[in-house]
Order: sequence, then structure tokens, then C-alpha cells
Amino acid sequence: MSNVIFRSIDTPMRKDLTWEETWTGEDAGLIYCWEKGIEMSFESPNEAKKAFNGELLPLSWRGGVRRKLKDKEENGVTIENIKRGTFNYLATWQGLRGEDLNIDLIKKLFLVCSKYKQKVVFKPKKFKLIQKEMFN
Repeated sequence: MSNVIFRSIDTPMRKDLTWEETWTGEDAGLIYCWEKGIEMSFESPNEAKKAFNGELLPLSWRGGVRRKLKDKEENGVTIENIKRGTFNYLATWQGLRGEDLNIDLIKKLFLVCSKYKQKVVFKPKKFKLIQKEMFN
């Protein structure tokens, strides 16, 4: 299995997939999430514009931002409160923005919501656990 899930925005959308074809392949549903994001961009062009401008909108998966989280303070040191997101969110968001699907499954990615300035981390650990459960 490749470490990168990539699909060009010019690739035709898949049709009539079974549940197994959608969720249990090597991409574990990321292509499906991305395709749903593309569909959403046609249904909600205003939301697509916000996403294109860097807003991390609330979507069906964890990773969207509704407000800035308060930073924590320990021993007089401010610790930035970073929200966690899923690769499924990232795939949907890339589709909503009209981008290629391009997710490296072994790299951590940080994004900052343009509206709330909240940092969100997308980490491979959760995705690896899902894959492990599916294929073992």
C-alpha cells in the first residue's frame, strides 16, 4: 500500500459502490469522502468558497472549527490548544475546495482556520488504527 492517497480532480466520480468497496479498500473511504466534498461544492457554492479561502467548516467528520479554543496555562507558560481532525475530514475538505485528493498517511499535517485562527492537527495514528481493525 502506498503512503499517499492521491486522486486527480479530473478523475470521474465513482458510481454504485458497495459498502465494502467504499470503506474497506486501501483508502479506507478517503476517496468516497473526497467525492462527497466535490458533490457538496456544487450543492453549496458559498460553503465551497469559504473552504477555498481556508475556513475549516464544520463537516460530517471531526476537524471543523466553530470557535477558537482557549489556550491553557501551566506554570506560567501558555500552551496552545490544538484541535484534532481526521483524514476523512481532510479528504472531504479537499473535495469541497475543488482540489486533488492528496493525503500522506504517515505525516502529521497542521492547518489553521482562516476564520477563527484555530490550529487543527491531522495525525496518522487514528487512520492506522482504523486500517489495522479493518484488515486484521
